[in-house]
Amino acid sequence: MTDNNKSGVFVVGMIVGSLVGAATGLLVAPRSGQETRKILRKSAEALPEMAEDVSATVQIQTDRLSASALKNWHETLTRLKEAIATGVEVSQQQAQHLQSSNDRISEGQESDLS
Repeated sequence: MTDNNKSGVFVVGMIVGSLVGAATGLLVAPRSGQETRKILRKSAEALPEMAEDVSATVQIQTDRLSASALKNWHETLTRLKEAIATGVEVSQQQAQHLQSSNDRISEGQESDLS
């Protein structure tokens, strides 16, 4: 797991934990029902902004992860192309070596026949 991904998960966890903690604190606090409802209403009004912040954080982390995956893909593709090129080169060298060996054997057999 990359550091970028870890920090994004941490931030999202922190925000969600804060929301759960605030809601729990409000529900168990020794306040009147009217005061608690007022605080809950204010918290509910703040939720869209918090959700937008979480969404932005997730989007940023997704973009970073996507860029990282794309970079890794390009590096893997480059290594694969190099490996294929090396394999083709070695295969051609082996074919040339085999052909030259066959030519020498043929020349040797022809000289034996003479």
